[in-house]
Amino acid sequence: MTTIHWCGTGLSSGPGLRRLLENGHKVVVWNRTVSKAQDVVGNLTTDVRPYSLEALAAALQPGDIAVSMLPADQHVAIAKACLAKNANFVSSSYIAPEMRALDPEFKAKGLVSVNEVGLDPGIDHLMAHDLVARYRASPAYSPDNVLSFTSYCGGVPKIANPFKYKFSWAPVGVLKALRSPSRSLRDFRELKVDRPWNAITSYDAPLPVPESFEVYPNRDSYPFMEDYRFDKNWKVKDFVRGTIRLNGWARAWDPVFKEIETLSGPAGDARLAEMAAEFLKENAYAPGEPDRVILFVSLKAERDGKAVFHETWAMDAWGDERGTAMGRLVSMPVSFAVESVLKKDFTPGVHAAPADPKILASWLGQVKGLAQYMELVKQA
Repeated sequence: MTTIHWCGTGLSSGPGLRRLLENGHKVVVWNRTVSKAQDVVGNLTTDVRPYSLEALAAALQPGDIAVSMLPADQHVAIAKACLAKNANFVSSSYIAPEMRALDPEFKAKGLVSVNEVGLDPGIDHLMAHDLVARYRASPAYSPDNVLSFTSYCGGVPKIANPFKYKFSWAPVGVLKALRSPSRSLRDFRELKVDRPWNAITSYDAPLPVPESFEVYPNRDSYPFMEDYRFDKNWKVKDFVRGTIRLNGWARAWDPVFKEIETLSGPAGDARLAEMAAEFLKENAYAPGEPDRVILFVSLKAERDGKAVFHETWAMDAWGDERGTAMGRLVSMPVSFAVESVLKKDFTPGVHAAPADPKILASWLGQVKGLAQYMELVKQA
C-alpha cells in the first residue's frame, strides 16, 4: 500500500490531512512539533513523527507520495529527495523555477510533482481552465473577439474590523508581499506596478447580494495566459490575477504603506518583524471567529464593443463548525491531488492544477461542497 508522507500541520493543513486519514489511506504525519500535529490528527492516527528532511528521505519508499505543506522554500529539497527515492511530490505552492527545472528528471523516472493545487494557486486555476474550455465550446467563440480575464482571491474577516483585515498566520509574509512588484495587462498595455497600493481599483462582485471590493494585481500575470491555454493570436485586452480586499482596506492601511516604503536593509527587516508582531496582537482571529474567503474568476469576450460571452465563477466561503474557510480551501484540494496521483491521473513530470475536463469536473464538484456559495454566473 502506497504511503503518503504529509509534512506540516499548520493552520491550512488539517482538513485535507484528516480527509486522507478518514478515507483509509496509509499516512505518515510529519511535523517539527509532534504535539501540535497530534492536536490536529491525534484521534485518527498514532503515526506522527518529528520532521527533518533527513528523516523523511530515509523513510521514503518507491511509489510513495510526499506532501509538503511547509514553507515554499523547502519544497525543492523535498522534491529532490523524492527523485532520489523514486517517490512522487505534491504541494499547494507556486512552481518555482528550481522546481520547473526538475521536470526532465521526474519524466525520466516516471514520477510526478504536482503543485499549485491549493486555493490560490489552485482552485482559481481550475475555474480558469473551465471558463476557457466553456468559451472555446460556445457559439460566441471567435478568434476575432476581444477578451478580458480577471481572477481575484483573498482571505478577509467575515466580521469586518477597523483594520479591514485579520491575520490567520504570521503577518510578515503579508507585509513582504506589499513590497513586491506586479505585471499584468490592462487595456492592451503592459501594466507594471512597483507597489500594490499604486494600482488599487474597485470590483463589483456577482454575489447573491451584490458587494464591491478593492482589488490589485499581484505577481506576474503574463505566464498564466499560456498556462490557461489562451491562443497566441487571441486579442487580449485585460489579463490580471490579483488580490481582493474589503472596501476601506486601502484607507485603513495607508499608514502601513507609507512606513513600508521607508524600510530597507536589516534594520528595515527588523522593523517589519516588529510591525508584524504588533498587527498579529491587535488583529488576530479570536477562537471560533469566522474567517472569509472570496474568489472571482471571470472571462469576457466582446465583439464590436458588445459582450457575447461573459461568465464568472464566484465563490464565497466562511469559517463554520468544520473550521476555517482558508484551511478547507487550501488543504482539501491538496488531498484531491494526492488521490489523483494514486490513480495515476497525471502524466510524469512537473504539473500545476489540472486542465483535464474529467478531473476538473470532479474537483470543482467537491470544492462546491466546501463553500457556502459557489456558482457559475452567466452575465452575457
